[in-house]
Amino acid sequence: MRTVLDVAQQLKLSKEPIILIYAFNSTGKTQLSVEYKNITKKENGDHSGVYFNAYSEDLFRWDNDEWNKNENLRLEIIESSLNPYFSAIIENPVLLEEKLARYLPKYTFSFDINPNPETGIDAIRFSRNGINNIKISRGEERIFVWCFFLALFDTDAWTDEQDSHFFIDDPVSSMDDHNVYITADSIIKLVESKIAKTEKRIIVTTHHIGLFSILSDRLMNSTFRNLTKRNILSIHNDELTLKNHDKDVFLYHLYLMQVLNECVTEKKVMGYHFIMLRQILEIISSFLGTPGIKTALTEIKVGDVAMVANQINSLSHKDGRLQSAELNPLDIELFDDIYNKIKIQYPFITH
Repeated sequence: MRTVLDVAQQLKLSKEPIILIYAFNSTGKTQLSVEYKNITKKENGDHSGVYFNAYSEDLFRWDNDEWNKNENLRLEIIESSLNPYFSAIIENPVLLEEKLARYLPKYTFSFDINPNPETGIDAIRFSRNGINNIKISRGEERIFVWCFFLALFDTDAWTDEQDSHFFIDDPVSSMDDHNVYITADSIIKLVESKIAKTEKRIIVTTHHIGLFSILSDRLMNSTFRNLTKRNILSIHNDELTLKNHDKDVFLYHLYLMQVLNECVTEKKVMGYHFIMLRQILEIISSFLGTPGIKTALTEIKVGDVAMVANQINSLSHKDGRLQSAELNPLDIELFDDIYNKIKIQYPFITH
C-alpha cells in the first residue's frame, strides 16, 4: 500500500528541478508537501526549503473586533518561524506592492508593526475608498497572502537559509480565470529567477486544470523543457500513485473518463463521481457551443433531459470530498446509464 510518505520519497529521488503535479482536490497534495518537508529537513531539524500551502495561509487570521462593532478589523499574522524574515518586507514594502500590482487590487494596506524585530508584523489593515479597517473578500485575501509569500520568496534572508527548494501547493483557489493566468506567470517568473541562476528545485501542485495546463505549456515550450517533469497524483482504493505524464498530452476530459471508467468497472461509484460526470457533460456541451449540460444530455439521447439535468445538478452539489458518500441504487443506475451513453456517443479512450 503506497502512502503519502512513499510518494514524498519518490518525489525526493526524482532528478528534475521543476516538478508539476496535477491532482483532484482531497487527493493528498497538502499532506504531500508536509511529508516532503519532513523528509528533507536538515540534520539539525531545520527546514531545507520554503513552502506555500494551506498551513501557510492559516497563519493569517481575521480579527473581526466583534466587541467593537467591527470598527477595528485587521488580518492578524499568527507567530511562526517566518516572523523574523518579515523585516525585509517592512523595510522594502515595494516588494509586496509589486507582486500585488499585477492583480489590480482595489484596496491599500498598512502594517501593524511589532517593536520586537523577531516578530515584525502583527497584522495587516486594509482600506478602500477612504474607509479604513475594512474586510476584503476571500478571493482578495488569498491573492494578498500569495503575494506576501511571493515577496518573501524574494528575500535573501529566508531563501538563503532554506535554499534547497520551493514547494507551492494549490495557489489559485478562489481566483477567477484572469488571476489564475497572472499567478501562472508569477510562477514562471519565479522559475526564471531561481532555476536559471541557482540549483534550487521548484515543485508546484494544483487541482486547477487551467493552472496546470498554462504552466505545462509554457515550461515545455521553453529552455526549461528538459528540466521539467509533469506528474499526475491519484488515489485508488486508498493507495496513492504519482505517475509521470511527460510522454502524453494531458487532456482533462480523458483523464476524467479514465477515473470514471475505473469506478464503474469496479462498481465503486461514490458521491463525488457525479461532480466529475457533470464536468464531462459540461465539456461536451461547451464544445458543441452551449453552456450547461442539457446539450450533451440531448446528444447522448437521454429520455427526459430536463429531469435528468436536475438530478445530476442536485447530486453533483452534494459533498464532493473524497469519502464514501451514500448513493442509493437508483442514483448508481442513473450514473451508469449516462456514463455508458457518453461512451457510445463519444468513444473516448478510457484505458
